[in-house]
Amino acid sequence: MTLLLGMVLGVALTASVLAFVRLVRHPRRLLSPDGEATRAALHHAAAMLPDLRRGLTSRSAQRAVRHVRALAQAPAVVLLDREQALARDGAAALDPGDGLPGVLHGADVARVLVEPDVALGDPTDPRAVVGVALQVGEEHVGWLLAVFPPGRVRAEDARVVAETAALVSAQLGLSVLAEREAQAATAELRALRAQISPHFVYNAMAAIASLIHTAPDEARELLAEFADFTRYAFREQRSYVPLADELHYVEKYLRLEQARFGDRLAVRVEVAPEALGVAVPVLSLQPIVENAVRHGVEGRRDPRATAHVRITAVDRDRDVELCVTDDGPGVDAAVARSALAGARGGIGLRNVDVRLRASFGERHGLVVEGTEGVGTTVRMRVPKFRAEVRATMADEAAAAEAGR
Repeated sequence: MTLLLGMVLGVALTASVLAFVRLVRHPRRLLSPDGEATRAALHHAAAMLPDLRRGLTSRSAQRAVRHVRALAQAPAVVLLDREQALARDGAAALDPGDGLPGVLHGADVARVLVEPDVALGDPTDPRAVVGVALQVGEEHVGWLLAVFPPGRVRAEDARVVAETAALVSAQLGLSVLAEREAQAATAELRALRAQISPHFVYNAMAAIASLIHTAPDEARELLAEFADFTRYAFREQRSYVPLADELHYVEKYLRLEQARFGDRLAVRVEVAPEALGVAVPVLSLQPIVENAVRHGVEGRRDPRATAHVRITAVDRDRDVELCVTDDGPGVDAAVARSALAGARGGIGLRNVDVRLRASFGERHGLVVEGTEGVGTTVRMRVPKFRAEVRATMADEAAAAEAGR
């Protein structure tokens, strides 16, 4: 099933590329021959893709429809699912929520529908239409309906609309893959929450308890930090957060660990200000820092020696690179690979690695580097901007606001 889905999506992506190449190469007749028209087509195609990758919904259709219209080069377009109009741009005599127009009832989804003279709403206001089914694999999911003045629709008009529909369909196909990746990332996050070390929780509570009589004010502060830590770890509903939020959570974690280890743990944080707003998967940095603390402090031959952990975030062109370094016993290449595979206590690292790759692509996985006797560095690179991630953050923020 996975192989079949991959083949279908591969074909969809190929169709997307070919359709877009045709849209850009044929200057119309289709596009004016100057470079400005080509740049405009590139702009509209790029702008609509992140929304369509989220599936065909009323919200995504409303966001994408004006870009679809620009590519289709029609006076008006309507995006519909199999039952109703979702969004329109231009005067089309169809509004979101209206049912399928009669011209689409019983229409052959395998053919481009061309009708030079039909009534979409007002029988006294006939229009010409080109309708193309939107397909995800073998499944018919909706329609792209382009509306023209009444009369004969040119073959070139129909071709442009059909190729625009092919691009839309291909991106909707990719939404299936995106949804599967999102489900996998959500499952990994649940697994990570289940793995938050009971050993750490016990030790944190023990450290707080030891201060109740000797330093009650500090104990109260630590208890508040612990409450914030657990609230973020177990109740945070966002998939992605600004790096500033993740660092705030890491700070609370380190405060609890330093209450336990005292002078045996020294932490240095160096973050470029421009990196603070970059989006990262929730609970992506803390497991790396916990790994550094565990190996830096608990793995030392001399239990009284101070372990040093350094956290940095620096600008790397289109990315931000985060590094967490400890001066513990270090690891060789084989141990580093096994950590990312989930062995040798590296379950948290494997979890973060999987979610990073699912969110940003294969080149954004974790990199573990170590030298025995010197220490270990774990690197992660996140893009400064990824439209799909920003769209997810906006949707989750809107849902949270609506739930208040």
